[in-house]
Formats: sequence, C-alpha cells, structure tokens
Amino acid sequence: MAKPNSYDFASKRHNSFHWTTKVGSDENDDVSSSHNPLPDKTKPLPKRNTSSSVITPKRKLQTFAVSRLRSVISSLSRARPGNNSGLGSRVVGTLFGSRRGHVHFSVQKDPTSPPAFLIELATPISGLVKEMASGLVRIALECDKAKEEGKEDGDRRGRRLVEEPAWRTYCNGKKCGFAARRECCEKEKKVLKALEMVSMGAGVLPETEETSGGGGGGGEIMYMRAKFERIVGSRDSEAFYMMNPDSNGAPELSIYLLRI
Repeated sequence: MAKPNSYDFASKRHNSFHWTTKVGSDENDDVSSSHNPLPDKTKPLPKRNTSSSVITPKRKLQTFAVSRLRSVISSLSRARPGNNSGLGSRVVGTLFGSRRGHVHFSVQKDPTSPPAFLIELATPISGLVKEMASGLVRIALECDKAKEEGKEDGDRRGRRLVEEPAWRTYCNGKKCGFAARRECCEKEKKVLKALEMVSMGAGVLPETEETSGGGGGGGEIMYMRAKFERIVGSRDSEAFYMMNPDSNGAPELSIYLLRI
C-alpha cells in the first residue's frame, strides 16, 4: 500500500485554509456592510458650521444695540431747545410785520408747530412788499465763524446755523442793515396762532388785542405765508426757496443763511 504523499496533503490543507479564510472574510464584509449603520470612517464627515449659528445672533444683537443707541442720541438731540433737526425738506415760512415795523421771518415744520427759526430784519415790511412787487427777491443773511482764539468755547463751536444771534442782511445784492434772531414771545405766538388756518397766501390781520404789537410796531399786521423748500448745503449754509404753484420759473423769494 502506497503511503500518502505528505506534500499533496499539506498543499490541500493550505488551499483549504485560504479558501476558508477568504470565504469568512467575504461573509464578514457582507455582514458588516449590511448591519453596520455607521458611516465609513475613511471618508471625512462634513463639518457642521456651529460658529455661524452662534455668531449670527450675536452680530444681530450688536447691530440692534448700535441702532438703538443712535436712535436714543438722535431723540435727545431733537429734544434740545432751538434744534432744527425736525425740519424736513418742506417747511412753512411766514413773513409778517406791522405797517410801521420790521420784517419777521418764521420757519415752522407745520402751521401748528412752534417756530424753529425766527428772525427780525431791519428791512421795513413796506419796503419788502415793494421789492417783491417789482420782481424776484433774494435775501442773504451772513454771519462770521468762530475766531481762532475763540475755538475753545464749546458752546460757540457747537452752535447750529439757525442759532446764530446776529446777521448781516443783503437784499438783491444791496446791504440793508442787520438782522437778529428772536425768541418767539407771546406777541409773535398770537400772530402765528391767528395764521394757523392759513396754508398759503398774503393779507392783512386787523389790529386786535391778540395781534397788537406782534409785528414789531403798531397798526395792522401784514403777512405772507407759503411753503418753502429747505436745502442744507453744509453745516454753514442753508437755503429756503419759496414754492409758488402759479409760477413755473424761479421762486419769487429766496432766503440764504451763510456762515463765512
């Protein structure tokens, strides 16, 4: 009886071992791929942008806080006496004065609001009426800037243009005295109160106890009220152009405020 070849047995055993290992590995791969819910660790997982979900609300909160602070500062500045920041691009302008008095010019946000700017010109009201009857009228009011040695005065440097107390007056290029800023006293308030229902036009208010002396003198009060377009050129320049719906050309009256 021939002996079994040990080489053939070892070879068969070796082949059987590798076949079993291969089959087992394939089966394990199938089982792991079908039952393992975890993703493949060899592929990088997409990173969640956790920083954006945290930073975005903070930025929104900061933006809201800054806008809130600005609104508070602007409201405080509007509460300052004599502030004209509440005026828009359309204002109500009123020229009034007694027949023997000087011209008063008032600027209001609307007919019922207190005047943001009230000035008395040296020009008599009768002279202004004649100038306007002859053609276009340009009134320039000029004041001086703070001098170098006076710049340490914080109140002087922070003064608004309409808060300047004294002005040089020019009417159509001719110097016609000076003008002074006035506070709205009881007499001026009575005149403006009597004109609340007037949106535009010119006329005469009869002399009464309410309007007596409101135009800087005695007698009847002559007035002219119209809408003015307000244009702010800079911190040192403003202009008021009378809006006349009946005229398609240049405005009949223009008033310029200049700080030079």
